[in-house]
Amino acid sequence: MTARYDIGMKMRRQVLGDAHVDRAEAAKTAFDEPFQEMITEAAWGTVWASDGIAPRERSMLTLALLAATGNFEEIPMHVRATARTGASKRDVLEAFQHVAIYAGVPRANHALKLAKATYAEMEAGDE
Repeated sequence: MTARYDIGMKMRRQVLGDAHVDRAEAAKTAFDEPFQEMITEAAWGTVWASDGIAPRERSMLTLALLAATGNFEEIPMHVRATARTGASKRDVLEAFQHVAIYAGVPRANHALKLAKATYAEMEAGDE
C-alpha cells in the first residue's frame, strides 16, 4: 500500500469510525479491492485529508453534494460521521436548505428525511 492509502485509511477511520471501516474492509473482495484502494487514496487520503477546510465544513459540503446529485445511499453514513466531524444538526439543516434552493426541494426533502431517521437511530443507540 502507498503512503496516501495509509493517510486515507487513518482519515476514513477518524471520520467514519472503526466499526464502519472494519465492516467495509471485511466485505471487500478481490473484485472490488482496486476500487476500494482508489477511493481510500483519492477521497480519504487526498480530499478529506486536506487541511484546506475543516472537517465540519467538509461534512456539510459532502452532505449537500450527495443530496444535490441524488446520491442518497451515502447520506446516512455521512450524517453519522457528523458526530466525529463537528457538524451539528443545524449545520446539516442549513446545508440541505441550500440544496433546496440551488438543486431542488424534492432532493433536499428526501435528504432531510434520511437525516431525521439517522439521527433518531443515533439517539436510540442503534448506530
